[in-house]
Amino acid sequence: MTAHSPQEFATALGAKLAARSRHVCAFIGAGAAKACGLPDMQGLEAKVQAQLAETELTAFNRLLDGRNIEQVLSRLRRIAGLVTGNDTVDSLSEAQADALDKSVCQAIVSALDIESANLAPMLNLAVWAAQADYHHPVEIFTVNYDLLLETALEELGVPYFDGFVGNLRARFRTDLVEALPEDPAWYVASRFVRLWKLHGSVNWVRSEDNQIVRIGQPADALPAAIYPSDAKYEDSRRVPFIVLQDRLRRALHQPETIVLISGFSFADDHLNELLFDAAIRRKRSEFVVFNYGDISDNLAERATRTPNIQVVGRTEAVLGGVRSNWRAPSDDIQDLWKNGELALPDFNHLASYLARSSAQDGEAYGDG
Repeated sequence: MTAHSPQEFATALGAKLAARSRHVCAFIGAGAAKACGLPDMQGLEAKVQAQLAETELTAFNRLLDGRNIEQVLSRLRRIAGLVTGNDTVDSLSEAQADALDKSVCQAIVSALDIESANLAPMLNLAVWAAQADYHHPVEIFTVNYDLLLETALEELGVPYFDGFVGNLRARFRTDLVEALPEDPAWYVASRFVRLWKLHGSVNWVRSEDNQIVRIGQPADALPAAIYPSDAKYEDSRRVPFIVLQDRLRRALHQPETIVLISGFSFADDHLNELLFDAAIRRKRSEFVVFNYGDISDNLAERATRTPNIQVVGRTEAVLGGVRSNWRAPSDDIQDLWKNGELALPDFNHLASYLARSSAQDGEAYGDG
């Protein structure tokens, strides 16, 4: 079987990203945050466990069995909302569920402190987003809770819109998130990068009137608003999450969209369905998955059956429905080929590649 050429892949990708008419999205998962020095989901669970007191740790581990950390938080909030008096669910009273919710969120906020993180990869992504000159705004979707992206965009002075309006206690504006270009009275200018945090953030909290607001710093006294993944969670408490997921759905179905996916493990069935459904329905759109680990057979099968899904691994790729190894170039190529492997699945190199392809001086943070 003919091997894939790294140079040809990179050239083709660069040409597609250079087309101003394309609608370009980036989908960022925990692997991208890990490239900056923060924990991935498994590492985050371990850090939370390390910070909980013994009694809370026992309850947390019991709830974590068969669940992820988001599902644990959803369970705690359902218990707190349903249990009254001396009743308990999962051996937790309303007060105990509330207390554990707060402790877990505080541990998450502490674990995702970016003070000592390597910001260079996110700065490079921000450079690319700032320099991109498309007819449609660049949209960055992320399931991460940390403040790496916001910090990078603000450090470079890149205007962005995340669905909230205000500074001290910013309110979510569904009308602005859903506005279309033909409605100029409500449409946020295209030069603003769209930053959509699908699963919440360490600086989102619930206000006194039961609305999620964005505050100016990571939550401390209040539990952070992390995605309520329980399908039975009351709808009023799922805003802005349901609005942002609908924004993702509509973005993916925009004609001739190119989606760059990095650091995402495809462990979220709901998001997987949105991505794969759009790939099937929008055959002129392209979905490029940069896969740092081994390419799973399930993902490879999807890409084989759906040629506009490209899965790019370090030693192999599925391009145009064909799974094959990479053909090694004669020499290492900056951000493309390193130590006998394709470098782009590493978010560090992908972000650097994007920054150098768009920046006028062709340099990226961390070069040299």
